[in-house]
Amino acid sequence: MSKQKPSLPKGTRDFGPAEMGKRHFILETIKKVYQKYGYAPIETPSMENLSVLQGKYGDEGDQLLFKILNSGDFLSKTDQEDISSSRNLLPKISEKGLRYDLTVPFARFVVMHQHELNFPFKRYQIQPVWRADRPQKGRYREFYQCDADAIGTDSLLCEAEIVLMIHEVFEKLQAKQPNSLDYAIKINNRKVLSGIVEVIGASGKETDFAVAIDKLDKIGQEKVKEELIDRGFPTESLQKIDPLFSLSGDNRQQLNHLKTFLSTSEIGLKGVAELEEVLTILEGFGAEVPQLEIDVTLARGLSYYTGAIFEVKPKNVEMGSISGGGRYDGLTDNFGLPNVSGVGISFGVDRIYDVLEELNLFPESNQETTQVLIVAFDEETWKYSLKALNALRVQGIKSELYPEPVKLKKQMKYGNDKNIPYVIVIGSEEMKSGKLTFKNMQEGSQSNVELPEIIKQLTNSSVN
Repeated sequence: MSKQKPSLPKGTRDFGPAEMGKRHFILETIKKVYQKYGYAPIETPSMENLSVLQGKYGDEGDQLLFKILNSGDFLSKTDQEDISSSRNLLPKISEKGLRYDLTVPFARFVVMHQHELNFPFKRYQIQPVWRADRPQKGRYREFYQCDADAIGTDSLLCEAEIVLMIHEVFEKLQAKQPNSLDYAIKINNRKVLSGIVEVIGASGKETDFAVAIDKLDKIGQEKVKEELIDRGFPTESLQKIDPLFSLSGDNRQQLNHLKTFLSTSEIGLKGVAELEEVLTILEGFGAEVPQLEIDVTLARGLSYYTGAIFEVKPKNVEMGSISGGGRYDGLTDNFGLPNVSGVGISFGVDRIYDVLEELNLFPESNQETTQVLIVAFDEETWKYSLKALNALRVQGIKSELYPEPVKLKKQMKYGNDKNIPYVIVIGSEEMKSGKLTFKNMQEGSQSNVELPEIIKQLTNSSVN
């Protein structure tokens, strides 16, 4: 058998222990914030029926679905006409797909479990998703999302709390670090976008407008206009939106400008009123979120949003959005449960990881996998070390004993390579006296103390 060179599918990557320590830091930070705000965990399968996924993300999103081939000899039961037409063949060879996001599967979950849930239902979900996208910086085919959604309420308190959760997560991720992440929490409302389309005389083209304007950061203002013209917008109507690209002032002032622009659109004014209410609730909290910015050009390309939309953009590192979400009113309608509104946010773990890595914002402690290593001089002291190892682990201290009593230099190198901060050395003298040599590898100090005192020091160091 010929040897095969190991490789990974494009758009995926491995993570070793050091990288996983950093990823767990992100995941645990987000999870604790979600729990603090009353969200409970769920999980859904990696694959969904294609009927659940298709038609929920717009034409561009549907093209990025990974479809799973049916198992078995399906072609033998397929006639020649179907084989020659991929459109006819697809339902017979693929009925399932990998999930594109966590929101649509969540809507399916809510409908299927509606009689078991207390509404409003607040859930968080941390799982991978897959998109058949072209891999590039910050864009992967497999990546983790951390979602939180509240469903079964129209209250704009949920939108305000999403802003607070976003702010708290990013402040905790960079706490006590000398560097910092400069970021913006952008907020808009799909009703505002619908109002803009109405005011410029292009009613009915809301989706086309959202898809094009969503590319503003990538292709620029003029290219967006060109795409809108290609989508059937009259050139003269697009001249009316020029003032929206240069709105100035604070959030309240920008909303006042929008009121004037949208004065003839009922739905547009409703969107402005909802944004004003979110700001009012935040003021009621007494919360200061200086990163919050009204952005009338924010669209979020997914077609299921109907109200507030959010996006987090880093400013001091080149990366796309690292968090996003919004309100949706019709997702459960697709599965037979009408009139249920939801709103949610999603953190993109892989992009956040890349941003924190580039800015060197990960705390050093998250790279530790073991707190203390026991090294023994010979077979007798190695056997003696087993009880000490067990006593450490009973107290919840992450600890290892080198697997065999090899040369001390080799054992110490193992500890240094793994950045293990403490080492217990057990030789014949230590075994007789009961006082073990305890080394602090970070400070370069050592002492001879009994095991209970070592456990006390290690427990205190892990708390601090």
